Amino acid sequence: MTRWPLPEPMRLALEEAARAAAEGEVPIGAVVVRDGKVIAAAHNQPRALNDPTAHAEMLAIRAALDRRGSGRLDGCDLYVTLEPCAMCAGAIAHARLRRLYYGAEDPKAGAVDNGVRLFTQPTCHHRPEVIAGIGERRAAVLLQSFFRDRR
Repeated sequence: MTRWPLPEPMRLALEEAARAAAEGEVPIGAVVVRDGKVIAAAHNQPRALNDPTAHAEMLAIRAALDRRGSGRLDGCDLYVTLEPCAMCAGAIAHARLRRLYYGAEDPKAGAVDNGVRLFTQPTCHHRPEVIAGIGERRAAVLLQSFFRDRR
């Protein structure tokens, strides 16, 4: 079996996820890339910021928008360690991200390939290209370890 190298942005997203776990947050990391350059990286911080919207994707998208000085992320890609929820999928569509790469699937709360499947809805105004399973095993192990340690 051939093992493909993990793309650098997903490696960085996994590092962000590990930071989240070390801070007691659910280990999810996200990285926004444009033209091969990282323009934003973040990890989950809902507990630290007392903000239920402080998901890794939301924080990375906000930081990238701020850095670009624009309300859209045309031509940008998002790497995230877990399939985005409905809130984050909505933000991805509204920000006009070009591509979404995600690691582990989320059968309970995911909204891309599970649940509402937001990007397939006729009311979704922008559909990014979706590439699933990048770094899936590493992302799943981080999540499983995090929750196992809390039981």
